[in-house]
Amino acid sequence: MAGQFAKPRSDQFEEKNGVKLPSYRGDNVNGDAFDEKERIPDPSRMIRAYSQSVATLNLLRAFSTGGYAAMQRVIHWNLDFTEHSEQGDRYRELANRVDEVLGFMAAAGLTVDHPIMTSTEFWTSHECLLLPYEQALTREDSTSGLYYDCSAHMLWVGERTRQLDGAHVEFLRGVANPLGVKVSDKMDPHELVRLIEILNPKNKPGRITVIVRMGAENMRVKLPHLIRAVRGAGQIVTWVSDPMHGNTIKAPCGLKTRSFDAIRAELRAFFDVHDQEGSYPGGAHLEMTGQNVTECVGGSRTITYNDLSSRYHTHCDPRLNASQSLELAFIIAERLRKRRLGSRHFSASAVI
Repeated sequence: MAGQFAKPRSDQFEEKNGVKLPSYRGDNVNGDAFDEKERIPDPSRMIRAYSQSVATLNLLRAFSTGGYAAMQRVIHWNLDFTEHSEQGDRYRELANRVDEVLGFMAAAGLTVDHPIMTSTEFWTSHECLLLPYEQALTREDSTSGLYYDCSAHMLWVGERTRQLDGAHVEFLRGVANPLGVKVSDKMDPHELVRLIEILNPKNKPGRITVIVRMGAENMRVKLPHLIRAVRGAGQIVTWVSDPMHGNTIKAPCGLKTRSFDAIRAELRAFFDVHDQEGSYPGGAHLEMTGQNVTECVGGSRTITYNDLSSRYHTHCDPRLNASQSLELAFIIAERLRKRRLGSRHFSASAVI
């Protein structure tokens, strides 16, 4: 929700027309306008980011407990952006089936005004990047004596900050939050095992989520070795696919974009590798918006390079639009359904 306040950068500087300025590092640090004054780091930005985060979380909290998340509203949640598309038709069909199930449950005694049907819980997560901000929001729990970073429920360490002897890993090993580890095709299996040992020495279930981002071809080659190394070390982790960050390209017009086909291919590779290794896909990390943006090319509505500039609104990374998000959600759901049916078939065969 709301965007990326702190942004990791590979290049320290940005250059345009012979002018060289410090890189934009997110609104928590400096401004994105290519202006010398905007690019000066300003600590007061952290206070503003904190206030905006609080306002966003309060709004989410009100929605999640005030009936907006009620299951009987499922047909209205996405109504504004499901018109006139194949995904919209499929979504409405699914919503109607949910309505039928809710009717059956009400007849069985579980009415729609039951608290479990009208509210939901949510958790927040972001990259542990800007340590001064994270340290300022770390507190000791008076009942357990454990330290928690209260800026989010789950924090993750990124590709640029996961050095075994680095400050970010040292900070994260001292807090009790659930942690994520972003890994690319550059990750050495033995290094991943060592990093997990540092962050989760007691091998506590639920502590570590490994978020994989490496492109479809690399996924099929590299991921099996990571899974085998972690399994061989007896480590308990959750495997999650991030099929977007490894597929960012620059369009001929100069805008960053991502190919829907590449995102779909990496997700398929993620599932295929887990099927092959006998392990379990634990989730997918996607960047999306409910708006009808043109930031990622492809999808059933076939956004092209020429379409990008018409509704390109992101200041950070290109996002899937509503139609592309629903299309991908149905692809994932279908794959999970087939996997579940395959598991049932295997179990039945084993029994027979």
